Amino acid sequence: MSAFNPGRAIVAGLVYFLLVFAAGFALGAVRTLFVAPRLGETLAVIIELPLMLVISWIACGAVLKRIDLPPQIFLRLLMGACAFVFLMIAEFALAHFAFSQSIDSFFAGLTRTPGALGLAGQIAFALFPLVRRAA
Repeated sequence: MSAFNPGRAIVAGLVYFLLVFAAGFALGAVRTLFVAPRLGETLAVIIELPLMLVISWIACGAVLKRIDLPPQIFLRLLMGACAFVFLMIAEFALAHFAFSQSIDSFFAGLTRTPGALGLAGQIAFALFPLVRRAA
């Protein structure tokens, strides 16, 4: 087991974010282009969310195993918090640069049902390192 190392937790958070964001980008494209126009935005998110949570759970375990992050509460919370912050920055950057969305509009979207469901999933994603053991 590795010693207390906040830098290792930050790197783990970055890797975790990158894995999940890549999968979310691909699934989000499918949701936005094919599922939402047919079933509506809320139902599309309801379908995508469990898949993203499973992907997040598996990615979290893989990162914890590969980086060998100790089960110390602070380090696990730091990993999840960093992953969450990286995710929110990336999501806003994508919304802003790809869809010309303002920061006010971005945050307002989180108060609508699809956005709130997504945010709940993102909070679960951030907490997975705390409750997940290495795979």
